[in-house]
Amino acid sequence: MASGQRFALIFVVTCSLFACARDNAAPVQQNPVQQNPAPARPTAPLTQRAPKPLVDGTRAMQHVREIIALGPRFLGSPGHAKVETYLRAHLKGDDVVEDTFTVDSPEGKFPGRNFIARFPGKKDGIIVIASHYDTNYPLRKTSFIGANDGGSTSALLLEFAQHLRGQKREGYSVWLVWTDAEEAVQHWTDTDSVYGSRHLAETWEKDGTLNRVKAFLLADMIGDADLDILRDANSTPWLEDLLLEAATRLGYQSHFFAQTGGISDDHLPFAKRGVPVADVVDLDYGYNNVFHHTTQDTLDKLSPRSIEIAGDVIWETVQLIDERK
Repeated sequence: MASGQRFALIFVVTCSLFACARDNAAPVQQNPVQQNPAPARPTAPLTQRAPKPLVDGTRAMQHVREIIALGPRFLGSPGHAKVETYLRAHLKGDDVVEDTFTVDSPEGKFPGRNFIARFPGKKDGIIVIASHYDTNYPLRKTSFIGANDGGSTSALLLEFAQHLRGQKREGYSVWLVWTDAEEAVQHWTDTDSVYGSRHLAETWEKDGTLNRVKAFLLADMIGDADLDILRDANSTPWLEDLLLEAATRLGYQSHFFAQTGGISDDHLPFAKRGVPVADVVDLDYGYNNVFHHTTQDTLDKLSPRSIEIAGDVIWETVQLIDERK
């Protein structure tokens, strides 16, 4: 997740609270992507199945510990190469595609690599669950390790892989995507950000994969001990509604959508191409974002329970998408 300049927030709480939360923040920029609410789509009658928890927060937290122990994961760093090796080791035996590309940034060129773990389903179509694994490049001279910003969600995807491998789903295929170079190399702009997802969206558009993607679910900074998932105005309205329905079914609705705002993130290259997208993100990571892109983004700020809640809601959303016509 990038700096405060990535967001144009419109809190549904009072304006005074908004001012209090943002007094010391850098000026925000209006998000360049504007989406009108999509018309409601016909939905299949939902089954009466009882939602079942899926995510093991303790196991996910162990992945976070191991990932951040590799050190900062900014482009070109030893930690970046080490986390790629870590992902290969934990996805060994799965159907994995390594999507390589060149990050042509204001600081020069870097090798980039998206990891795509593909798990088959019986229905014709793909649901993508994504997270970035790199850390902030401008903070490369600090000890920034991104425990929440990249670490928590990379771990969550590994937890999903644990449950998906060795079986064929009754619903759509699920592809887990660890994107690279999400972070800006200098300053967040349309051209200096989300390098990996821009490359992947373009590649999938060219080879026809994009036509099969039913939904793109992005997870970002979901490990915050005080979990408060934002409703993203740049996501697809019906898919955001489905997330809330999933949260309500599981009894977690109090952790969702108390605030609304437009977010720039890895989902936008797909949204621009007409793919239904939802960004599952806790924007307020620490009061006034004091932990976001600072060396305070450490393991002690995270909660296994938050990872479980966000992960289970994402997974319930996957199953609700399966049930739609």
